[in-house]
Amino acid sequence: MRPGLLLLVLPAAIVLSGCVATPQPVITNSNSPSLLLTSPATPGAPTTSAPLETTQASNKAPVYWIGRSDDNMFLYREFRDVSDQDNPVTRALRVMMSEKPLDPDFFTPWQNPKKLATSISGKNVITVDLSDDAFNSNVDAAMAERAIQQLVYTATAAGASAGLIDAGQQIQVVVLVDGHTDYVAFNHVRLGSPTSRSAGMVAPVWIIDPQEGTSVQDGTVKINGRSTAPGGMLRWEILRIDGGAKTVYLNGNTTASADAGTSGLFSLPVNLGPGSYEVRVSQVQDENPSHDLNVDTRGFTVK
Repeated sequence: MRPGLLLLVLPAAIVLSGCVATPQPVITNSNSPSLLLTSPATPGAPTTSAPLETTQASNKAPVYWIGRSDDNMFLYREFRDVSDQDNPVTRALRVMMSEKPLDPDFFTPWQNPKKLATSISGKNVITVDLSDDAFNSNVDAAMAERAIQQLVYTATAAGASAGLIDAGQQIQVVVLVDGHTDYVAFNHVRLGSPTSRSAGMVAPVWIIDPQEGTSVQDGTVKINGRSTAPGGMLRWEILRIDGGAKTVYLNGNTTASADAGTSGLFSLPVNLGPGSYEVRVSQVQDENPSHDLNVDTRGFTVK
């Protein structure tokens, strides 16, 4: 009877092996990101969203990208040249989804969608309607949440800089996919709910000007940026680049503003002659002042 018993046992084993549960992806709602984005991070990590952009008279679109800072990922902004086609919000989002950042340290998980349209209601709600091919990237839950916030930051920045929304009120973004709500973006984030900028997403140290790869006139060059630690000490270096070799040209310390209207902002006027340079800015830890924390860099040319 042993052969007969084996015949009975083996099919059962095969059936049981097919019942092993496959872990299901964690799904969060766009308006309530997980603790991955709001839990305490390293010292100096951001606890608030970036101030909303102000109205500007230019054809440059504010676009947010994702970049690494130490062991975490945050949002960084660039101003990009755009055409006059479409409205300002659509133009900025199209750049975010179809072009590469100027800074090679940044990236985007978005893909260029076949369909992309935006509108703004009188209640300061931006509606973004796009096709599902925008999500054709394999990312984890944390990156998916950052990608949705990248879209929210870019859409609200574009609307504010174009003067299309009331910067004095809360601004929210609703994302539709092919006109419908409840789409699960990147298999991790359910869309459709009005979503605001999430605290803790912007970079701890962020060099705003000059942008990567830009050229400036020789003489006094102003390096502007923002830190998420108002009143905190910052360390900076200007490296001169000759034939690929980098040498320290200037360095020093500065303090991020603690004033309410300019909280976290810093400005470094430096005298530079023609050549290629890289600026590096980092936060200084009280308990470990020799360690460069949350370094940001920009390469630029002086003519």
